[in-house]
Amino acid sequence: MNPRLPAEWEIQDGVLMAWPHEGTDWAYMLEDVRPVFVDIIRHITRFERVLLTAPHAASAAEYLDKAGIDLNRVTIAEIPNNDTWARDFGPITVIYNNKPTLMDFGFNGWGLKFPAYYDNLISKRLKQQGLLQPNLNTIGLIMEGGSIESDGLGTILTTADCLLSPNRNPQLDKSEIEQALASLVGAKRVLWLNYGGLAGDDTDSHIDTLARICPDNTIVYQACENPLDEHFEPLKLMEGELKSFFAPDGSSYRLVPLPFPMARFDEQAHRLPATYANFLIINGAVLVPTYRDDENDSTALACIAKVFPGREIIGIDCLPLLEQHGSLHCVTMQLPQGVLA
Repeated sequence: MNPRLPAEWEIQDGVLMAWPHEGTDWAYMLEDVRPVFVDIIRHITRFERVLLTAPHAASAAEYLDKAGIDLNRVTIAEIPNNDTWARDFGPITVIYNNKPTLMDFGFNGWGLKFPAYYDNLISKRLKQQGLLQPNLNTIGLIMEGGSIESDGLGTILTTADCLLSPNRNPQLDKSEIEQALASLVGAKRVLWLNYGGLAGDDTDSHIDTLARICPDNTIVYQACENPLDEHFEPLKLMEGELKSFFAPDGSSYRLVPLPFPMARFDEQAHRLPATYANFLIINGAVLVPTYRDDENDSTALACIAKVFPGREIIGIDCLPLLEQHGSLHCVTMQLPQGVLA
């Protein structure tokens, strides 16, 4: 039987996260960013568990406890981490013979851009500590969770910029990447985006910043309607590609555009990669990043509410996360049913 990569909206045991500490790139702004992590944890634990890695479990627990987090809903694993982007170093769960199996792909800091010597070992160490139930298969392929989207039925949506990056798997061409996705995560077909991308993005155009597969043959995507914005042309070209795709049943996808957030810049005037597509689907809710941009924030929440009518839509202020070029989905990795020990 072929493996199957579940859709994010399927039932979950919990969500993996990593704590921002003095040894991460957040060191200079911990007071700003830790409340964002607390807010995400607070809302996830209303619906499911959080598995949190931290180099000093006791200090992380103390901080969360003071913030009013129910520690009965959080498991803190004392494991060192380089950074906090759990989406990309966390295990990717596939269903094989009706049981979950964990795929531990290689993580090399988004194509050798940043240190990842601790993060690449986190899945293995979680398994060694008895916190993950299924078998863990270590795979000799570099791939991040943020680089692929699944409908749970064999469709994988991805970007050529990321999966064909020469600093990830230079030994493999496009057809060989497709073969690897077929054998490892059960891809029956791969939909490639050749356009798109956000200024300030370090990931080589992760799909979870651009377009997301949702229930009922729907794709929610980051649009840009301002012809004067640098994103206008690449996102229009991406929109055209999305319109050319067909769902597994042969119908066109229902496409739902998201508003483009107000431009944000760091202290060196470099643009930051704000996107509403970086939302997290959990049991009973969708957590949506917001950026203190009232009009666009509220429009984005309303768009996503239409796509997930049975779930609570929760906006979380993620403006501080942009300072390290990521957002809400990037700091989380869902753990499907049967994964947590």
